[in-house]
Amino acid sequence: MKLRIASLIGAIALVVTIVRPASADLSTASVKLTLITSRLHQPIAIAVRTGDPRLFIAEKVGTVRAWNGTSLSRPLLNISKLVSKGTEQGLLGLAFNPAGKKLYVYFTAKNGRGAAGDDVLREYRFSNGHAVARTARDLFRLADPYPNHNGGNVVFGQDGYLYVGIGDGGSSGDPQDRAQNLKSLFGKMLRIDPKPAGKRNFTIPPSNPFVGKPANDAIWAYGLRNPWRWSFDRLNGDLWIGDVGQNTWEEVDHQLSTSAGGENYGWNLTEGNHPYNGGTPPSNWVPPVFEYRHLNNNCAIIGGYVYRGSAIAALAGAYLYADLCVGNLRAFMPSDPTTTVRDLGSHVDTPTSFGEDQNGELYVMTLGGRLFRIDQGP
Repeated sequence: MKLRIASLIGAIALVVTIVRPASADLSTASVKLTLITSRLHQPIAIAVRTGDPRLFIAEKVGTVRAWNGTSLSRPLLNISKLVSKGTEQGLLGLAFNPAGKKLYVYFTAKNGRGAAGDDVLREYRFSNGHAVARTARDLFRLADPYPNHNGGNVVFGQDGYLYVGIGDGGSSGDPQDRAQNLKSLFGKMLRIDPKPAGKRNFTIPPSNPFVGKPANDAIWAYGLRNPWRWSFDRLNGDLWIGDVGQNTWEEVDHQLSTSAGGENYGWNLTEGNHPYNGGTPPSNWVPPVFEYRHLNNNCAIIGGYVYRGSAIAALAGAYLYADLCVGNLRAFMPSDPTTTVRDLGSHVDTPTSFGEDQNGELYVMTLGGRLFRIDQGP
């Protein structure tokens, strides 16, 4: 695409031509899966660390290990005795702070005030290649009423703040309406500064949307059922959320990097683009940009990433995702999600999460312990 800008300076016409890169042609994309390792124990999330070439992998059983390109390390953190082991429980997310000196993990704890224990966001100092156990500091603990819908993905945004995605607390249909309750942290995306402040173990960014309002000021967005996996576009900072549906619809929500926060994604009044259980969409509802139905064995979206690597030119700018029960890798172009969606022809059994390395290349991992890199196909 060429954009011609003309301006007259006196009698002289100055023509400037700006050449923009062509959009990727998703219809020509061909991918293959390269097995990295099959020796993981229920891998669930990947994080990278500034100045460190390794991939850090959270295992649902409660351990964090590193892949150095040829082998897996022994656990760099082991909290397996602390985490609950239900189907949707365990160690669910990890992230390093921008300086790479602190590790944050989100897990469901066996012990706590809730009927299903506590959901815990914890910080460790990271030194000499390990999380230092004695430095453990809980930023918060949530009394969890049910064992499902825990979310658990944690990521630092380009603004330097820590974002935390939390499910609606579980059961079916959000029976206590937590996702729409602005005084509850369940069913929300949080945005915090991990530094302690006063009686709190973290600081509230002053630009959070509910500061000074009758709401929990850690909330960044709400109306989510189970934002199981979500990510930031490394190019422009946009937020992409794969929110697991109830009985019929899976959805992808999108937030521009320029957003001031406060979006209401609709649950439990809506599921996908549709009213849920007779509910009326809220007046401030932000509908999903993409949805798909529970047909052909689809059951739960595994949210992914906008591809910004260099290995697969035809995927440039495409959003990749999968479904837990089907396992086919799929993609769509954010400019037109509905008409550009495409099955990429590669399959894994029970995918749990995607990951992104330092160069923007993508990985997919499975509940059975395998980690694959997504490469250019034949």
